[in-house]
Amino acid sequence: MKKKSNDSIDMHRYVYKLFTGRMQAQALLTGLELRVFDHLSFPQPGEVIAATLRSHPSNTAVLLDSLTSVGLLEKKNGRYCNTQRADELLNSESPSYIGKILLLMHRMSADVVSDMTRLIKDGPFVDHSGFGNEEIWVDYARTVGNYHKGGMMQGIAGIVSGIEGFSSFDNMLDLGGGPGLYCIGIVSESESMKGVVFDRPGVLRVAEEFIAEYGLRDRISVKSGDYLTDSIGEGYDLIWASSTLNFARSDLDRLMMKIHDALVPGGVFVSLAEGLTDEGTKPDFYVLENLSYALTGFNQVFHKGEIAGAIHRAGFASVDSMTVETPMMPMEMDIARKKT
Repeated sequence: MKKKSNDSIDMHRYVYKLFTGRMQAQALLTGLELRVFDHLSFPQPGEVIAATLRSHPSNTAVLLDSLTSVGLLEKKNGRYCNTQRADELLNSESPSYIGKILLLMHRMSADVVSDMTRLIKDGPFVDHSGFGNEEIWVDYARTVGNYHKGGMMQGIAGIVSGIEGFSSFDNMLDLGGGPGLYCIGIVSESESMKGVVFDRPGVLRVAEEFIAEYGLRDRISVKSGDYLTDSIGEGYDLIWASSTLNFARSDLDRLMMKIHDALVPGGVFVSLAEGLTDEGTKPDFYVLENLSYALTGFNQVFHKGEIAGAIHRAGFASVDSMTVETPMMPMEMDIARKKT
C-alpha cells in the first residue's frame, strides 16, 4: 500500500507541475516583453527595477519572485540578479540572446492555443494564407538568424566541414536558407568555396545584411524563388537544407530528384530536420511546439528516417544519418552522396 500511495503522490505532483508550466512560461514571456533581464546583470532591489520599468512596485516584485522560483533569477537581501545562464540567453545585449525567438514562437501560436478546445471539437478553421505574408518571413528570418549566431552556426559548420572531400568543394547551395547564417558558417570553413542562399525575395534582404556583416559579399550570393516550382541552379558540390523541407513533404520525392540533379557527380546533400520517434510522440518539445500548426491542418513534421528514405529513392549512392543535439531538441542530420 505504501508504494502505491507514493506512486499516487508522484503522479499528482507530475500533473500539477505540467499545469503550472503555463504560468512559468507566461512569467518568462512577461519578463522578456518588459526586458526585465536587461537590467539584472548586477544585483538590484525590486523597487529600482520597478522604477526603471515604470511598473507597479508590488506586482513587479511578484514577477521577480516568480522568475526566481524557476531558477532564472537569484535573490539575496532583497536584491535580484540574473543567473549566469539567464544573463547569457535572456539579456537582449548578449550575443546568445534567444528571447526574441521565444516571443515570436509565442505570437505565432497564441491564437491557436486560446482556441484549442474549439479546434479539437470542430477541426481546423484557421486561414493559412498568412504563410504567404512576406513580412512575417522577413521577421522570422532575422529572429532565427540571431539564434543561429548564438552557437548553432559554428556547431553545424564544424560538422559539415568534416565531411570527406569538403576541402575540394567549390560551390554550395543553402536551400530555403533564410538568414543565410549556416551558409556563412560553412563557407567560412573553406578557403575558396562560394555559396548561394536560395529563398523568398524579402527574406534574402535579411540574408544580404548578414552576408555583409560577415564580409562575404564576394563569396556568397543570393537567388530568389520558390524551390518547389523554380530552378535552384546546378553544378553544386554541396547542398544544405535546414528545417525547410517540411513545405515539400507532400511532394518530397520530386524535390529530392531536383536536389540530386543539381549536384555534380560525387556531390553531397545534407539535411537537418526534426525526426519524430516513438510513433510520433517524441521528442516532446517538437510534438508540443508543432501542436498549434497541426491543429490548423498544417502537420508537416518528419518522422525519423523519412527524409533518408526519399534520398534513397532519388538514387543517391549513400546516406548516413546521425542525431545532432541542438539547444531546442535533438535533430536528424542526413548526409547523402551522389554517385560519381
